[in-house]
Amino acid sequence: MPAAPRTPAPPLPRRRSVAATVVGNFVESYDWLGYGLFAPLFAQQFFPSSNPVTSLLGAFAVLGVGVLVRPLGGVLLGRLADRRGRKPALMLAIALMTGGSLLIGLAPTYERIGFLAPVLLLVARVAQGISSGGEWPAAAAYLMEVAPRHRKCFYGSLFSVTTSAGAFVASLLGGALTAGLGAEAMTSWGWRVLFLVGGVFGLILLLMRNRLAETEVFRRQATARSARGSVREVLSTYRRQVLLCVLLVAGTGTVGGVWTAVIPAVGQRIAAPGTMFWVVVCATTALMTVQVPIGLLADRIGEVRFLVVISTVFAAIGSYAYLGMSGTFGGLLFAYGTGVLYLGSVTMLLPKLLSDIFPPQVRGVGIGLPHALTTSLLGAVTPAAATYLGEHGASGWFIAAVMATVLLSLPAAALSRGRYRVVAEAPTESEPRPLGAGTVVRDMVATAGKR
Repeated sequence: MPAAPRTPAPPLPRRRSVAATVVGNFVESYDWLGYGLFAPLFAQQFFPSSNPVTSLLGAFAVLGVGVLVRPLGGVLLGRLADRRGRKPALMLAIALMTGGSLLIGLAPTYERIGFLAPVLLLVARVAQGISSGGEWPAAAAYLMEVAPRHRKCFYGSLFSVTTSAGAFVASLLGGALTAGLGAEAMTSWGWRVLFLVGGVFGLILLLMRNRLAETEVFRRQATARSARGSVREVLSTYRRQVLLCVLLVAGTGTVGGVWTAVIPAVGQRIAAPGTMFWVVVCATTALMTVQVPIGLLADRIGEVRFLVVISTVFAAIGSYAYLGMSGTFGGLLFAYGTGVLYLGSVTMLLPKLLSDIFPPQVRGVGIGLPHALTTSLLGAVTPAAATYLGEHGASGWFIAAVMATVLLSLPAAALSRGRYRVVAEAPTESEPRPLGAGTVVRDMVATAGKR
């Protein structure tokens, strides 16, 4: 009798959960940076004008509206994460992101359907804005609830790795398409390929997240609380923690708006076609190689000390990089690289800093509402403000305001380590061996392959 074929053992639940959680940042970063990189290519197809800057402002306005609805996503998906579990919120978030990406890739232009073209673009960005508002807080809560106590910054660095990977793939695809199709084809239809591929990535992740296991912290500590997911509870009992959250994320909101939308768009305008794509490829490749070691370093020296160093250094160097940006490959690499290094470093610290100041029963909405509100308000205005003020010679004042928001995180981080801190929960099971980025990637591939 022939032996039954052997079925490979499934990945460990914790590893599979970590992989499916952090890869959401990959899809979000891919779509977000892709919009900024490709906006100069499709802006006139949705907002026709004799002035390219006017068309670009229209595309950024749609981007801004998508950012402004993030608080809605923070409340809806955060409340869902606290009341029904982290998994349903993560599933809905990626479904909205996937639908928005596919809609942008398939949307007819203004020439074909008139004003309905920008309306469809707006609908897609609104769906993605709601997704973005709830994706990161739910994923951060999930990851910190399964992370070992002394490896939380390391696990947070996996967020940064996948964020960089999303930007890397988007820019690599953009550079390859530009080289293969040419500038005329890219402007005509080639830009759609990026968003359609993003939709495929989202569908794969949706299948992966369908196998997520809920965290022990949520099952044991949040489900028994009657006020879980209450916005009123968050704004009344934890209003000081809400303020700390606003101050902690203000810098990433403004820097993210500038460095993931404005600088790529400006680079597309002032450099040779395709140059900015390869700038992002080089910067994100370098960033991915250092994120995990940086996470281990932050765990060793403490997240507050690390935040003080990275924020202070960036406030000085980032200002110089932005104001001195040139159209050369080296100039753009320096300007873009400084910002993404700061964003990657702070992104890996925020999950721990924010999760520690909210208890499990309101952690999703507690992080989601102030995080989304702050990033939406600041992220919505910075691309348009940078473009407008740059045209009127006020770039110096603009970047000074950006760096002021960066430095707001320093006193907030110190306070978050004091009496406003909720003691972080350790996993109920025995401490697992540390994960590496390679392990997470292997588990992502294995999990998707089972489908």
